[in-house]
Amino acid sequence: MSGTPSTFSIGGDYRVSRLGFGAMRLPTGPGSDRGTAIAVARRAVELGVTLIDTAHMYGWGANEELLAEALHPCPDDLLIATKAGITRSGPDGWAHDARPESLREQVEQSLHRLRIERVGLLQLHRIDPTVPLAEQIGSLHELQQEGKIGHIGLSEVTAEQLAEARQTADIASVQNRYNLLDREHEPVLQACEAADIAFLPWQPVAAAASGPAPAVHAVATELGATAPQAMLAWLLARSPVVLPIPGTSSLAHLEENLAAADLQLTESQRQRLDRTALPA
Repeated sequence: MSGTPSTFSIGGDYRVSRLGFGAMRLPTGPGSDRGTAIAVARRAVELGVTLIDTAHMYGWGANEELLAEALHPCPDDLLIATKAGITRSGPDGWAHDARPESLREQVEQSLHRLRIERVGLLQLHRIDPTVPLAEQIGSLHELQQEGKIGHIGLSEVTAEQLAEARQTADIASVQNRYNLLDREHEPVLQACEAADIAFLPWQPVAAAASGPAPAVHAVATELGATAPQAMLAWLLARSPVVLPIPGTSSLAHLEENLAAADLQLTESQRQRLDRTALPA
């Protein structure tokens, strides 16, 4: 992908490929689907992915266990980022829980399930409205000082919350919903860019399935690509701190997504996509 950086250094010491992989969609049950899920995770690494995103909430630990089964022992250059701060509240429910004791327990569980001694990037999945933010970040900072966390990240935060969190500890990443047709968190991206903080957009191509704007189809056709690939290429061109993490449970879809890293938008194509917005 000439013209734009292909890697980014998270926290100054984890240099990863800018197009990562979101593991949330991988099936974690037994049977043939599990075999396919393991194959997808391994193929992602074979194709050069060095950033994989998971969370305690994804299968309540089952997703982390699947990644460990597929990838342990992990290559030295592979960063598996996970998230804590949400706990189960019944068969199908969840609740915020970023109390210090809960965060510590969740991190310990992630270390065990991932079969690692340190979580390279631990992201606060959601800010718990019942616990002061400084206390939540302070708890993660303590775990960082103990060597159980490498870097601290946030998820679904405002620019103001990011600034507040940075008063307590260094923040290495932010994971917010963001894509070509959904730019609600543009101010957060701008704050991350100014501070050289990694910005991991989740649902990076979600709107593509519902029929993207004509400009997206036009640019994709010009590139000889699919609309989702064009949207991923736009994200990579949008800012050097953007690290999309598209997810899939399909080997073919995985390879299609990762091929977007080789697309190069012209300035005209980028500007046309910049002007694209959600239909009225």
